[in-house]
Amino acid sequence: METGKEYTYQPIASEKEYYDLEHRSEIREGARKLRRQYLRYKEAEIIYSMSHKKLLELAGKAGAIFRMDGTVLIKRDIFDSFLEQFREESTLKRGRR
Repeated sequence: METGKEYTYQPIASEKEYYDLEHRSEIREGARKLRRQYLRYKEAEIIYSMSHKKLLELAGKAGAIFRMDGTVLIKRDIFDSFLEQFREESTLKRGRR
């Protein structure tokens, strides 16, 4: 950086681009593709906040376990889809403030 010159902030994206939902959806989809597709048990235990035994049970039921040469991996997409069946609707009433 040269001495004597001041740095001026220049925004990267306009406010319109920031609030563009389609653009944000594209970015979110791209980020989802970049995340790891397979997890080892230790990683999955941390990400899903589950014990080893419970994770093994649910991943087995989901059919998300892949075993290769002594390495056990869990495929995230399959496991996430399986977990969605346990989702409950919110019991909070909307509109109250």
